Amino acid sequence: MPKVTISLDAELVVEVMVLAGVGSPQDAVELVVRDYIARGHRTEARVAARDEPEGKQDVRPPDPQA
Repeated sequence: MPKVTISLDAELVVEVMVLAGVGSPQDAVELVVRDYIARGHRTEARVAARDEPEGKQDVRPPDPQA
């Protein structure tokens, strides 16, 4: 997969590292981005389930990615 290099405020990255419980800035930011994407998919699944007629709700959340 291609990589992207970005610059972030150091205080922001340190706070993310503490909240995520990881020692690597790269890993911390990657975890936040993956969580954001997974949350979006869960929201989409809930909205799709709500829009389906009764009895046809067979929406499973996506498998967590490591």
